[in-house]
Amino acid sequence: MTQAAPAARPLAMPTALAFSTIALPLGALAVAVAVYLPPHFSAHLGVPLSIVGLAFATVRMLDLGVDPVLGLVMDRTRTRLGRYRVWILIGGPILMAAVYALFQAKAGIGAAYLIVWLLVFYLGNSILSLGHSAWAATLATEYHQRSRMFGILAAAGVVGAVILLVIPIATAHMGMHAAEGVRAQGWFIFAIIPLVIGLACLATPERVTPAPPEHFALRDYLSLITKPDLLRLFLAQMALTLGPGWMSALYMFFFTDSRGYSPEQASILLLVYVMAGIVGAPFTARMAMRFSKHRTLMVTTTAYSLGLCTVMILPKASMGWGMLMMFWEGFMAAGFDLMIRAMLADVADEVRLEQGQERLSLIYALNALAYKIAAAFAIGLTFPLLDAVGYVAKDGAVNTLQAIHGLELAYIVGPIVFVMLGGACVLGWKLDAAKHADIRRQLEERDAHYAEAPVIESFGAEPAIAVPPEGRSG
Repeated sequence: MTQAAPAARPLAMPTALAFSTIALPLGALAVAVAVYLPPHFSAHLGVPLSIVGLAFATVRMLDLGVDPVLGLVMDRTRTRLGRYRVWILIGGPILMAAVYALFQAKAGIGAAYLIVWLLVFYLGNSILSLGHSAWAATLATEYHQRSRMFGILAAAGVVGAVILLVIPIATAHMGMHAAEGVRAQGWFIFAIIPLVIGLACLATPERVTPAPPEHFALRDYLSLITKPDLLRLFLAQMALTLGPGWMSALYMFFFTDSRGYSPEQASILLLVYVMAGIVGAPFTARMAMRFSKHRTLMVTTTAYSLGLCTVMILPKASMGWGMLMMFWEGFMAAGFDLMIRAMLADVADEVRLEQGQERLSLIYALNALAYKIAAAFAIGLTFPLLDAVGYVAKDGAVNTLQAIHGLELAYIVGPIVFVMLGGACVLGWKLDAAKHADIRRQLEERDAHYAEAPVIESFGAEPAIAVPPEGRSG
């Protein structure tokens, strides 16, 4: 009779924290590329707006196919260093080169320069983020421990974003030009990438799942696209990216022209929103461990939407009420991505049980595709909508009451619709803790039939995760 391999114990907190540090530069870069780099190219380096827009649009289109290819290759990777560790080590230098080239660029660069280095940037970013998420899913194989793990990762990403937001504030107080602040952000990211990769790779164990010889079957990959649970999470990712992204695209216009805040005050409120994720992510993870992931996602999406409804009844230009509302929104939004990533890992276990092959990286890659499509639509939908309602975004423009009212409706209705849709995508979710425990039991029984899993030693204090030989059938 075959004896199942024992389930791996939860990763010790110091090791989990060391592993999570990779999220620091990833979180910082997400804010930098969305908020700071595009205006830096045009305002400080003299690149025409049309060229900046063309470069980002071209790269986004070319980048769509990168993640699925990376996912396929990662799932088939077998090296002495492990499956995901080796990709983290590859992605780090690629990302560092792109960060240096983009943040330290000189005046006079053109479309070709931007396109080439943005492509390198998105390649390195995709390798690092996909490898990190997939590795995290193998470190926490139990249903509730995944909520804990992805909660830690989400909080680390928020810390990285907060540090990035503080850098230009600090450099401005030191009398430095805004362009120098952006370059300082680049040096910060450039410096921490090798540090966090070295720390994570040295301190974190990696277990390569035992499996029969890999075979390529097109029907297996097509089944991922049509699998109902993955489709639901794909749509949830799109909706929960588009909702907050829609709000972000209109944020400065709304808070200055509708709510009467100065640009500086609006920036402070945005910082409060981001910082709220530091406590919101761990709280959401704890809540999921108590009530399940899908229920937690529905609660946070509903609470987020209810909080957004209050923005029009709060006193205008009130920093106290504004900070309270933005903290609530950031607190709830912090749980969106981490719940989806944790649920994807659970579905990936079910897929491995069904197909007999690891598809974890590919599943995360397909979901990353949903994120990229939604992120591209966030601006592609909102800016034409503002134009349609007659809103003028130029500095010094005086908008009519009707145009302001259109801005207000766009800011509130769009995010609420998409965020609530994201929560609705997991209504009736069946893959709960009990079902996942049964899946893991079957996987561990089947894994015991194969040769002992390759164990890649962590070089820190915690030993690597091992599968004992006696777990195999005799």
